[in-house]
Amino acid sequence: MAPECPRCPECDGQLKREAEETVCGDCGLVVDADRIDHGPEWRSFDDSRTNPERTGAPLTEARHDRGLSTEIGYDRNLSEHRRRKFIRLRRQHNRARVGRKRDRNKIYAFKQIRRLIGEKSLPDSVHDQACRLFRSAQKESLLQGRSLEGFTAACVYAACRINAVSRTIEETVAAAKADRGEFRAAYDALNRELGLPVTPTSPAEYLPRYATELGVATAVERRARELVDRTQQEGIANGRNPSGVAAACLYTAAKEHDAEVTQREIADIASVTPVTIRNTFQELAADPPKQ
Repeated sequence: MAPECPRCPECDGQLKREAEETVCGDCGLVVDADRIDHGPEWRSFDDSRTNPERTGAPLTEARHDRGLSTEIGYDRNLSEHRRRKFIRLRRQHNRARVGRKRDRNKIYAFKQIRRLIGEKSLPDSVHDQACRLFRSAQKESLLQGRSLEGFTAACVYAACRINAVSRTIEETVAAAKADRGEFRAAYDALNRELGLPVTPTSPAEYLPRYATELGVATAVERRARELVDRTQQEGIANGRNPSGVAAACLYTAAKEHDAEVTQREIADIASVTPVTIRNTFQELAADPPKQ
């Protein structure tokens, strides 16, 4: 039995193929046209011998020009004269591409953000968010009279807060090329002028990372989470450093399970003092108030 010929969806007429188009012979409706090749465009001016694809990387916030800049590629099969010529062209191209101070500041800041992201093993979402915050800060002229290093640290910390990634101010400042005063001035400007959508950090956000670094059992972390809920219900965590509260809850849970964890060890991980842990631990060790 011969296969049924396709018919026109409008007039049920006979379809015929003309070049790249499928057309109805009765009403002239174009049913299909221009077959699309969704593969890469096989044309390149960079490395046509080994990788002829011309499709490039997607737009990214992590580049000062969002990845739209033109690059002069490399080719080893050049004569010495042409190689020196392309070196000069590449150098002049890089100078011309970054002609404004704003762009130079942006390039430097994005390098610092990338370094902080790599050193703290933060996800790509935090990286992109931090770069967007720096763009917004530069657009609102918040950088004048303030440290670039302080702003890069503030952008990374703010991006962590927005994406619910637990990082303390102390460890962010320690990895940045800025002191706490520069960081605080930059973060206050970001929060005041841009209205950062950040909420108070819960001590529970720090527990998984601290428990992993200490190498305690899952039962200890589970008990520490119950203690965090208790500090919030009884108001013990009010007005206290959430990192210190998380460390104290973890230390209390470790003591209950006879785990070998000292106050000094967990204080170093949480970037707080042993006194901070001891004060919260003493309140947790006391009998809870009767309901």
